[in-house]
Amino acid sequence: MAFAAFPFRAVLIGFVSLGIGCSDKPEPKPPPTPVEPWDGTYTPLAEPSDWVDRGALAACAFTPPAGTLIDCDNPALFDLSKCDTASLATLDPHGVYQVDMRYTSGVSDFAGFRIPEDGSVGSINSGYSLPAPLIRQQLKGSFQLSAKFTTRTTVRQLVLAGCGVTGPGTVTGCFARCTNGKVASSGTFEAARMTWGRGESESSGGLRLLSELHVGMLRPVDVYVHRKHAYVVAVDDFYTEDKGGLAVVDVSDPRHPVIRKKITLPGDSFWNAAWAKDDTLYIGSRASGVIVYDISNPADPVFVRSLPTGAPVNVHTLFVEGNRLYAVSPSPAVAGETLIFDISSPREPVLLNRLVTPDEVSWVPSAHDSFAYEDRLYVNQFSTGYVVFDVKDAQNPRQLGRYTFSVDGREPLSHASAVGTFAGKTIAFEGGEGAGTHLRVLDVTDPANIQLIGRYKLRQQTSIHNIILKDKLLYITYYQEGLRVLDVSVPTQPREVAYFNTYRESDPGRTDDLLDGAIGVRVPGDGSVYVVDITRGLLILNEL
Repeated sequence: MAFAAFPFRAVLIGFVSLGIGCSDKPEPKPPPTPVEPWDGTYTPLAEPSDWVDRGALAACAFTPPAGTLIDCDNPALFDLSKCDTASLATLDPHGVYQVDMRYTSGVSDFAGFRIPEDGSVGSINSGYSLPAPLIRQQLKGSFQLSAKFTTRTTVRQLVLAGCGVTGPGTVTGCFARCTNGKVASSGTFEAARMTWGRGESESSGGLRLLSELHVGMLRPVDVYVHRKHAYVVAVDDFYTEDKGGLAVVDVSDPRHPVIRKKITLPGDSFWNAAWAKDDTLYIGSRASGVIVYDISNPADPVFVRSLPTGAPVNVHTLFVEGNRLYAVSPSPAVAGETLIFDISSPREPVLLNRLVTPDEVSWVPSAHDSFAYEDRLYVNQFSTGYVVFDVKDAQNPRQLGRYTFSVDGREPLSHASAVGTFAGKTIAFEGGEGAGTHLRVLDVTDPANIQLIGRYKLRQQTSIHNIILKDKLLYITYYQEGLRVLDVSVPTQPREVAYFNTYRESDPGRTDDLLDGAIGVRVPGDGSVYVVDITRGLLILNEL
């Protein structure tokens, strides 16, 4: 999950545990499709960026030019004469949509909106701090939306008008943004309803839901599974003031998980990451860095200490390899840092170094996540790319290379990765977070000359979150696209072999936010796949 305070809203639903299925006998799997072994050869690909300019997305226009003083919330200001507005009658009068927006200048933007099925007032989320209630909400027959985002000194308007339906759940049209009663900008959009894409069913490829447990926190984001217990962490809810924290879940019977304990600390409950080693649990905390718990009794964590000592840091993600703990902190360091701990004595971590990318130039707190593999650390620096370090000597790390891009001024949003060896080459599977972001397959054998060799992308309006590589299968939590499982035995051609759609519009608490749906995943090798959905909680599936 990105460091910014993205808007999520939810309502508390009580603890629910569902055992799914009436037989313990797994369904037969279809025979695998033969795949020729990869010999390591490839043709490097050109970097397309996360957003490709497709030109105007609809045959309509907002007629007043920029700078015009006018009330923008007037449907008559849109020229829809070349549109197939009759097709809008096929839409449902409700739904959750994500909107890919293209300004007339060619710059991209995004928004999301939600109109409840009961006809109550919906909301729109467009990067203006908090989501705003819809003033006009009409989907069926004539697609008209508008909202005002008001601060002490500024009133911003966003208005949208539909031009036509171009496919199932897909609407194109025009939009305008206005500030203090003056036209600021306009353009065209493509909106996709966040129902299951491509006409999909709930699942494919033999994935089955074994159980579902709401963990009693509004925004669960990550899970780590250790000694038959799932440690689910959650972050604070910005709207209800509900706190995050830790839920300890006994998963010895994956069909009937049981919450054994819930933990928060006073003034410290924005917990975004979890990892365990031996009898020790590590929590990534926004307020106090790394929190260490004794889990000699896995069901009853006991607080030990917070690290590092001194000024507190915001630790967003964790990664453990061998006797090293890597804790990535987006702040307060200007561009973030990665704290490297020796955990030879797991409950007594020793800080070895605070790694900062030496040529970091972004003003955004960039450090977000890391992956350690064969004495190298792969750091997702968010808006400035994917950076590779030699960390064999933690006291003297060396930057070896970076993969980044800037296409038409659009920077990467590097967010998470997993790394492995294929045909003697070191291959990284890297994913961004933001509208249009997707999976990149990178040859990082020579970090000074990183090559793009493969890609996997779903709808333009959705985003990847976490990535787990297990043997030759890649598990991706893809927010509204649910869990996606790829066969990456031929890295140049990632092949989807299974999915489970966790996102349902009808789930209590679903929002208009881009970052809603499947967010966390672990595949610990115990026969189950553990997925965290922001609204539904902990979902346990069978492992393929």
